[in-house]
Amino acid sequence: MRERARKIAPDPNALEIRDLHVYYGLSHALQGVNLTLAGGVHAVVGRNGMGKTTLCNAIMGLLPVQRGSIRMAGDELVGLPSHRIANRGVGYTPQGRRLWPSLTVHEHLRLAWTGGGAWTVDRVYEAFPRLAERRNNGGGQLSGGEQQMLAIARALLQDPELLVLDEPTEGLAPVIVDQVEKLLAALAEENQVAVLLIEQNISVATAIAEQVSIMVNGRIRRTMPSVELAADRLLQERLLGVGRHSHEDLDLEADDPAVDAAVDEVSPVEEAAPAGETASADGAPAQPDRPETGELIYVPPTRWSGATWQQTRAAAAENGERPFDARPEPLFREPEALRDAATGGSVYLAGTFDTKGAELGFIRERLIALGVAVRTVDLSTSGKTSSADVPPHVVAASHPRGAAGVFTGDRGEAVGAMAEAFEAWLGGRSDVSGIIAAGGSGATSLATPAMQALPVGVPKVMISTVASGEVGRYVGAADIMMMYSVTDVQGLNRISRTVLANGASALAGMLAERRKSGMPQDDKPCLGLTMFGVTTTAVQQTTALLEDRYDCLVFHATGTGGRSMEKLADSGMLAAAIDLTTTEVCDLMMGGVFPATEDRFGAFIRSRLPYIGSVGALDMVNFGPRDTVPDRYRDRTFVEHNPQVTLMRTTPEENARMGAWIAERLNRMAGPVRFLIPEGGVSALDAPGQPFHAPDADAALFDAIAGTLQQTPTRRLVRLPHHINDPAFARAVADALDEISPLPRTVRHATV
Repeated sequence: MRERARKIAPDPNALEIRDLHVYYGLSHALQGVNLTLAGGVHAVVGRNGMGKTTLCNAIMGLLPVQRGSIRMAGDELVGLPSHRIANRGVGYTPQGRRLWPSLTVHEHLRLAWTGGGAWTVDRVYEAFPRLAERRNNGGGQLSGGEQQMLAIARALLQDPELLVLDEPTEGLAPVIVDQVEKLLAALAEENQVAVLLIEQNISVATAIAEQVSIMVNGRIRRTMPSVELAADRLLQERLLGVGRHSHEDLDLEADDPAVDAAVDEVSPVEEAAPAGETASADGAPAQPDRPETGELIYVPPTRWSGATWQQTRAAAAENGERPFDARPEPLFREPEALRDAATGGSVYLAGTFDTKGAELGFIRERLIALGVAVRTVDLSTSGKTSSADVPPHVVAASHPRGAAGVFTGDRGEAVGAMAEAFEAWLGGRSDVSGIIAAGGSGATSLATPAMQALPVGVPKVMISTVASGEVGRYVGAADIMMMYSVTDVQGLNRISRTVLANGASALAGMLAERRKSGMPQDDKPCLGLTMFGVTTTAVQQTTALLEDRYDCLVFHATGTGGRSMEKLADSGMLAAAIDLTTTEVCDLMMGGVFPATEDRFGAFIRSRLPYIGSVGALDMVNFGPRDTVPDRYRDRTFVEHNPQVTLMRTTPEENARMGAWIAERLNRMAGPVRFLIPEGGVSALDAPGQPFHAPDADAALFDAIAGTLQQTPTRRLVRLPHHINDPAFARAVADALDEISPLPRTVRHATV
């Protein structure tokens, strides 16, 4: 139930913040923030780490306020729990969206709708047509832009008087940013909701907001009309940290010595260096690359990173290093034991040593007994002292925002950030011969993203309490061995010792075989092909024509199949791809059970590999048993492949959308491309006389591709009169490959 009648319209101050102070431990994050939002859209801009998200969390009651006031339409919010703040009319779209992967779009909206407000589920679908199209897709199946639309829609359904948006355009494609910008502009024009917009995209902030506040080191340094900021390029560059002196010479409340002193507390390195770089003592940006030795450079502390810096300084002292100073050379080095590049590298043993130290220590001892060189990596986010070879703050330093981006005080956020940091940190190592981890769902979420990023063939073992359930999101397209722990990974007993020892032995056995015989090699280059049951004949005929020259790797196009092929392409293990079966796009766009991700074809865009593509099985969407097919499809044409798989024929309109979607991605491929259209049919069920034979639907697909594809000397569309399973089509595919990809002299394989 709502606790108020709407007050925003007659009240001149939708949001009024006075002298707001918030701390993270001893770190003073918000230092007397003052801000007034009198309706419309008010933007707060600034670099990462300035306190913008902290301000949002304080408004929503997610962080305790030490001093100050937050009033909405005259009502004090400080001290209220988050649910009461929401009930008083504050909607919040957090950074990172925070959707439920297992709930569909429609389930999200129905759950958020409170009833009786200006916003309904139907109105959301009118405002966001893309959400209407994806209404039966899970939150985890949406693109970043679609997730952001859903997060905003979820907040609007609570009929807010004040909408707080934290970085709504972060990570979105320009076309999606434009859509979000238009939506926010429309909300402001309707004047039904006041919007506090936290944004780093200056063009978005100044286009939507009437007033913009500049946040620097936990304070609002200046509030100004957005048109003024939009016209001042120099101020924008300094605001975003571009250049040597981010805040020097800015006339931002110059008459406030306390504020100026607060700005001066920021370390010279933080002020001088663009994001991702370090700096020398004189403030000049240094090279962002780490030394080839793998040494890690640390910089003096800011108010947010002081505790972590002290930990790092103490570690350096223990290793006989000199104290930190401002000199640009490396100040902290890994212990000699970690820099010892043993033949074949080392196994990395990762986990949360603050809670699983005994269990991880047991695995370490077993590996050492089996003759395996081990390096332990602590992924804890508790801040406790670590016994691992690589402590948490060393891993956290690889996060895009540094250690401060990991140790935020919010456990869920910290775990996600540490997983991102570990993936980046491990990806920068050249000595990884294998990896093993153990723990519950948290440790599994921390370790497996880094495992997925490693090349195929590098041994990967995850001993987990969740390994007996659905593990697709942990394994992804990688060759990760998931091993069920049976008992919880909590304490050593006869069961846990047996399982953990078996995991260690399994990894040791993989390493022994790998070092003895190396990665299985073939003197022929690798060729990736995609196949479905209804395109089997096409792929078999194609491989028969090419297997004397290529090592043909066939991938089952069931969602993970396409991702697996593209992972090999990203890893440099393919010489070319024959992507005949692109059916995963059907399930992505229509809500089937074998969907691709939004990154389908991305590996070929990035790698510029020779690419042969086609439209295999784009005539069908895959569902489970017939009674699981969504009601909106009940009048469609179906084929029950077996009791567990129901196939649905795609329509001309759906085919046209898929054709345009595929062609847009083909247009981004810079390598040689041949896309072959079999005008006689796209699958065994689409041939004349078969249940999915529908020439009008096929024509819509073919015409959409032809109308969208931008042909160049290296990118060509080839229309053939054959059915996809005809021998003549297979011959055309082989000829196209010979045309664009003469056998290469060398092909890079995974490092042994």
